[in-house]
Amino acid sequence: MIHLPKMGRLQFLGKEGEKRALDFLLRNGYSIHDTNYRTPLGEIDIVAEKKGIVVFIEVKTRIGDKKGKPYEAITYHKIRHLKRAIQFYLMSKNKKRNPLRIDVISIELNTDKSIKKLQHFENVESSR
Repeated sequence: MIHLPKMGRLQFLGKEGEKRALDFLLRNGYSIHDTNYRTPLGEIDIVAEKKGIVVFIEVKTRIGDKKGKPYEAITYHKIRHLKRAIQFYLMSKNKKRNPLRIDVISIELNTDKSIKKLQHFENVESSR
């Protein structure tokens, strides 16, 4: 059984997953621009770049699959909400000309926090 810090199970899983996702992205040639970028319209987990493409990454992490696979939590409504946060980000950072995409990193952890499965879904929804 995992012993969770006081921050709570969901927050712990989110932070743990984001750490694992960042390691994965860096190992695969991405540069990281921002993490946990908060806007009035929502949060963007990771903003990265690879080969001139700005990539907005939603990370979903779970232990076990009682509630389904992590990527199954990415719904049409979640993508629509994320697109609004992305528009705010682009305006605030004055980034208008770069190609963009939205990716999802789905992470399943074992109870000892080791990675059971990490999946990177690229271009889940074109943002332009």
